[in-house]
Amino acid sequence: MIRILFLAIFILALWVPAFNRVMPTLFGIPFFYWYQMLVVLISSVLIWIVYKVEDKKEPQQ
Repeated sequence: MIRILFLAIFILALWVPAFNRVMPTLFGIPFFYWYQMLVVLISSVLIWIVYKVEDKKEPQQ
């Protein structure tokens, strides 16, 4: 059930109308670009969380 977090990654990255704009800027970087960088960071954290939860479910050998 924790793998539902992968769906959040796809929604964040593929829902183009949500980030298809220039404003607001962050340190002069248009929204489109810093949003994509933020999605990469969020995706990394969510994948790590899923990995840790799934790793604990498997029996140790």
